[in-house]
Amino acid sequence: MKILCAPDSFKESLTATQGAEAMKRGVLRVVPDAAVDLCPIADGGDGTVDAMLAATGGQRMTSQVQGPLAEPLGADWGMFEAAERTAVIEMAAASGLALVPIKQRDPRETSTFGTGQLIAAALDAGAKTIILGIGGSATNDGGCGMAQALGAVFLNASGEPIEKPFVGKRLSDIARIDLSALDARLSQTRVTVACDVNNPLTGPNGAAAIYGPQKGATPPIVEFLDAGLVNLAQHMRADLDKDVQTTRGVGAAGGLGGGLVAFLGAILKPGVSMVLDAVDFDTRVRGCDLCLTGEGRIDGQSLSGKACLGVAQAAGLHGVETIALVGKAGPGAEATLEHGLASYHPISEGLPLDEAIRRASELLEETTARVLRTRFVE
Repeated sequence: MKILCAPDSFKESLTATQGAEAMKRGVLRVVPDAAVDLCPIADGGDGTVDAMLAATGGQRMTSQVQGPLAEPLGADWGMFEAAERTAVIEMAAASGLALVPIKQRDPRETSTFGTGQLIAAALDAGAKTIILGIGGSATNDGGCGMAQALGAVFLNASGEPIEKPFVGKRLSDIARIDLSALDARLSQTRVTVACDVNNPLTGPNGAAAIYGPQKGATPPIVEFLDAGLVNLAQHMRADLDKDVQTTRGVGAAGGLGGGLVAFLGAILKPGVSMVLDAVDFDTRVRGCDLCLTGEGRIDGQSLSGKACLGVAQAAGLHGVETIALVGKAGPGAEATLEHGLASYHPISEGLPLDEAIRRASELLEETTARVLRTRFVE
């Protein structure tokens, strides 16, 4: 019997690799002679670097950058050889919400400057392709901080450059964008962005309105930031001849998606598909008797490109059923059964959150064993 274990990370408790290992222990408790293939994956957010490096045998790198509040920090990223030298970066490593203490969360004051520094480090290391995951951001600067770190200049109404690092509250100060000093190596570099949301840059479904409150924005702050993004979009059109304001996905990461498209010519792609390609999922799932996946939560939003559904749909192309083992099932989870999953099973029902996090590995192993026992023994 061959079983593929392809979970995403379980937020705040297990990495994707730890989750796959717990699943394997659960499988072998029930089917000791099973051939279990560990295939940790990600959807472009947390764990993307780990999944890519595990699949490719790449090298982990660390660069000193500015964090979202301009504090110095060391941020990990990865480099591997594919068709060409490829870097994989998680913006959250440099500009993520987890890096900002709860009481200091305010998307007017945070910057993607450190993410731009990671891109520069990848260019210094010879990358010809950059894969960038943009989940988990603390920012709402439209990617201007990122672009600043790579040589872009944003000028105010007095013709003066806006100070580094660019933060969300400066969006309304932009009077002109100048990319003449942008790092020339970018013109020879392919930038692909793992993006699993469809939000435009501005408006009621835009970056500030949908994601600003998660980063500490009150309704007046959301209105202020959205007006700033409208101003940014106007100057992208006027100064760069780039109209991205209503493009699907550019609202991701506080508008970083839009900045990457307008400033670097990046292409937005579904994150889980990018990772599945990198780990050679199609080859590994072919001929399996079962695929196990999982992540911290499954609900109606899982239909918008989350890891579990991506795995299930890819496995289904080869006639392999997929079962999801999840931390929690929320409203709309049952809809996933119509889009590829055979079933889903919460591992921590009825437990307090702190206990569920502390016992996540044990609970995942036990639930895996219970599901496998029901399927193959009873």
